[in-house]
Amino acid sequence: MDISGRTVLIVGGTTGIGRALAQRFVDAGSTVVVGGRNIEQVDGVETVRIDVTDAASVAQARDEVLAKHPELDVVVTMSGVMLTEDLRDPDHIAQAETTISVNLLGTIRVIDAFTPHLLGRGAGDIITVSSGIGFLPFPLMATYGASKAAVHSYTESLRAHLAGTGIAVTELIPPAVANAGQEKLNPNALPMGDFLDEIIGLLTQNPTPKEIVVERAKPLRWAEHDDTYEELLAARSQSLSNLSGR
Repeated sequence: MDISGRTVLIVGGTTGIGRALAQRFVDAGSTVVVGGRNIEQVDGVETVRIDVTDAASVAQARDEVLAKHPELDVVVTMSGVMLTEDLRDPDHIAQAETTISVNLLGTIRVIDAFTPHLLGRGAGDIITVSSGIGFLPFPLMATYGASKAAVHSYTESLRAHLAGTGIAVTELIPPAVANAGQEKLNPNALPMGDFLDEIIGLLTQNPTPKEIVVERAKPLRWAEHDDTYEELLAARSQSLSNLSGR
């Protein structure tokens, strides 16, 4: 993928990986619009307010972006929440519903909003963001993992639907990255700069891989293949001891 001279929308790009990725596109010479609910915290790049849980908000953001940037040719959808849950407590359904609404349905809403535009152009790129946790669960965040597994599956189907249209579909599969407090949960989280260097190197390959998997994410992505799944899952399940009453 060429990341220079593109017109890019990154939904969920106000903080963390999204904001850092936006800057890499800017540095490469692309025009970038960052979308999110809290756009006041973003400096140095154009923004659009969007709440991916609200279909009307997504439609309004689409109309605003395309009115200003009819040449839009890259859509990155990465809005997400990481909520812990105690599956012994039925009240966890509140966290589960929020997670699915943002991580999965939010992804679908954004893709649905911009796919007709990209189809009309006959070219473009869609980048989805799943997670290593979608392939090897972190039981403390059960629905987060389920939502990201669903994003992976949806991405595979989307790629099949768009085959031959000129629209490429790429899935970014991050490991734990040191942002938004993840370094507190996981001191082994990959530093943001190292993560971005690696994913940009993969993203700009020709041809672009269907999945962008950095080295730190490979043990998660391929745990079943490598026959390490049960051992790693047992180790990750130790996090449940942090829940009250365990």
